[in-house]
Amino acid sequence: MFLTITTTGTRERPATDLGFLLHKHPDKAQAFSTSYGKAHVLYPEADAQRCTAALLLEVDAVALVRRGKRKGRGGAPDAALAQYVNDRPYAASSLLAVALSAVFSSAMRGVCAAKPELPAQARTLRVEVPALPARGGSDLVRRLFEPLGWTVTAEPVALDAEFPQWGDSRYVRLVLEADTLTVAEALRHLYVLLPVLDDAKHYWVSSDEVDKLLRAGEGWLPDHPEQKLITSRYLSRRWSLTRQAMERLELVRLAEADDSAVEEIDNAVEAEAETEEKPTPLAVQRREAIVAALQASGAARVLDLGCGQGQLVQALLKDPRFTEIVGVDVSVRALTIASRRLKLDRMGERQASRVKLFQGSLAYTDTRLKGYDAAVLSEVIEHLDLPRLPALEYAVFGAARPRTVLVTTPNVEYNVRWETLPAGHVRHGDHRFEWTREEFRTWADAVAARHGYDVAYVPVGPDDPEVGPPTQMALFTISTPEKEAKAA
Repeated sequence: MFLTITTTGTRERPATDLGFLLHKHPDKAQAFSTSYGKAHVLYPEADAQRCTAALLLEVDAVALVRRGKRKGRGGAPDAALAQYVNDRPYAASSLLAVALSAVFSSAMRGVCAAKPELPAQARTLRVEVPALPARGGSDLVRRLFEPLGWTVTAEPVALDAEFPQWGDSRYVRLVLEADTLTVAEALRHLYVLLPVLDDAKHYWVSSDEVDKLLRAGEGWLPDHPEQKLITSRYLSRRWSLTRQAMERLELVRLAEADDSAVEEIDNAVEAEAETEEKPTPLAVQRREAIVAALQASGAARVLDLGCGQGQLVQALLKDPRFTEIVGVDVSVRALTIASRRLKLDRMGERQASRVKLFQGSLAYTDTRLKGYDAAVLSEVIEHLDLPRLPALEYAVFGAARPRTVLVTTPNVEYNVRWETLPAGHVRHGDHRFEWTREEFRTWADAVAARHGYDVAYVPVGPDDPEVGPPTQMALFTISTPEKEAKAA
């Protein structure tokens, strides 16, 4: 990654003052270790008329991968390779922003002990970034930088110069020029807006990021026309953090308008006691929806296929209308945990006669699964490789043929609403896929048609008007003897 800052000067105000402002001597090439590689500062040119400081960041891709392990990963087979073959060593991103903050921390704060008068002086500045990922294109780059006093040149980089018909990539060559900004202001603009344009961060975004944003955005972010977009992207679209930042920015705006301190505005509102109830976890909502659907179906003998640690079995045991509950899982360890959860060894004889746990694979037909009123596949299908789904389909709908089958699976469209889920990642490391609502319905409609079932769809969790519910449930029912005979 590479970035240059250039300024011009006169004999009275030499351009080499940039060395004092950045706290890096123009006659030296210096190197600084970072968590993800090494940052180099050097001056390609330095005299009274013109001075350029360059920041070169060498990214250690192996260190980046090692530090990022177990922080969420997708199920794509090439995910491991993608960790190493990517644009991170070359394109400006949050890695470069962090390096700016680490290497030029005093300059960002506007501190210069040797010449205290320099940080407040506006000067002619030119910033160049040869490769900048810009999700939103050149237009967004201009919308972000121009309100801050920059003249912006954002030239799109072609996917391949030899094949112009392929169009432009998401990268631009960025040149920023200004006559009325200080070096500290320029560095703070870059620190915030580089990761905003990339729309990604290489590290976990926690509550302290709000403080970082407000410190770097002091003096310009409260009145920026793209404030909401900047705040949301900088905080990785985490709703709670974005809301917190926006509220604090509004306090700053009100304080400036009233010529008061932020503390005075904030203290004008009495603190209210927390009265909001904690939301019901999605796993609980899902179990409640399944139990309600089974009750409505009139089922008495129920299979929990892929029962895991037995949470649903435990919930069904509380309702006496379910006279036989069978939990099936391929994992012996999961069944052992389920047995402990249910306290089977201490359960009364009458209650124990209602429940069975046994090992089995849903990829194979199993005569033990025949003859039941209902079967549940709760958050199971997404753990199978897609080529194995037809085997599960036949084992459940073709061979076992319960009268009712309930299938729940994540709605991938809702993933954008999860604050802690990195963009593009699945909800669990073992998920082989996650379907949109349309993809799930296409699969379920085809299964129902092949095996003589009717199918209806039930949302589980808050049904967002834009992206739907977090969990989607399909309710399969053999409704007529004619369909049963046709399938047989």
